[in-house]
Amino acid sequence: MSQVSWSYKAFDQLTPFELYRILSLRNKVFVVEQNCVYDDTDGKDLSCFHLCGYLNDELVAYARIVPPGVSYAEPCLGRIATALAVRRKGIGRELMRKGIDIVKELYGNTGIRISAQAYLIDFYSSFDFNSIGEPYLEDDIPHIEMLLPFISNT
Repeated sequence: MSQVSWSYKAFDQLTPFELYRILSLRNKVFVVEQNCVYDDTDGKDLSCFHLCGYLNDELVAYARIVPPGVSYAEPCLGRIATALAVRRKGIGRELMRKGIDIVKELYGNTGIRISAQAYLIDFYSSFDFNSIGEPYLEDDIPHIEMLLPFISNT
């Protein structure tokens, strides 16, 4: 498998084509695959950084880096997605490592909070995220808040 190339940009640095590809991947994963009708354009994208992983010029991995104070007191990784064709190939793990590193670069050695789909608790726990609070439904999908209390060298 070819190497994934990574980049991240603020919203106003994205080209229309890049934004289209991001929204397309998020739509395929969160709306079509998960059969979930929700408003993906929640206004937060405008203040976020957008981490993109490309394989052979195709967007195959994405995460939204939400600044502190927008969703939570801590920075947040959200809309974490990989294309169906590249799942179980380690790209999701690479995406998380890149996302954590970028949060550290942008915001220092701070915690990161996520709203995780419950079936992915073990995956996020492998990066030292801890479940906090009780499970809840978000768009009819079980979720739980998780916190990486400080950035480790995972």
